[in-house]
Amino acid sequence: MKLISNVIVAFFLSTLVLADDVKLSGDSALGELAFKKQCVACHMIINSSGKKLAGRNGRAGPNLYGVVGQLAGVVDGYRYGKSIVAAGTNNGLAWDEKNFVAYVQDPKSFLRLFLSDKKARAKMTYKVRKEKDARNIYTYLLRLSEKK
Repeated sequence: MKLISNVIVAFFLSTLVLADDVKLSGDSALGELAFKKQCVACHMIINSSGKKLAGRNGRAGPNLYGVVGQLAGVVDGYRYGKSIVAAGTNNGLAWDEKNFVAYVQDPKSFLRLFLSDKKARAKMTYKVRKEKDARNIYTYLLRLSEKK
């Protein structure tokens, strides 16, 4: 039952994020550049019809299509670590701008704080150094998800 309620919350969060993108603080064009420099080694963006929108053949990380507003750790076809699954499935972590930016800048520290667990670990070891880049990447991912 908790999983169903988390999915419903994530759906409404994603709807709010998509409808209220005026508050986004990033630049989609700069986000595309930052994604190409920092994310493509591990991530691809493949839409629901199977079309690759961005990335090379990175398979170390999950597909990032539609990640905005989604619960953490739920993309099919990717084997997540225990901590990110616990954060998303058990504790309702959804990828809004604030959470996404904080996570990509320091995944392990973010999960430890979010879960209140000193032993929480993240499979993502790369850190986006600049907050501005993280915000731009988030905006880019949102824009790609809006294009059908």
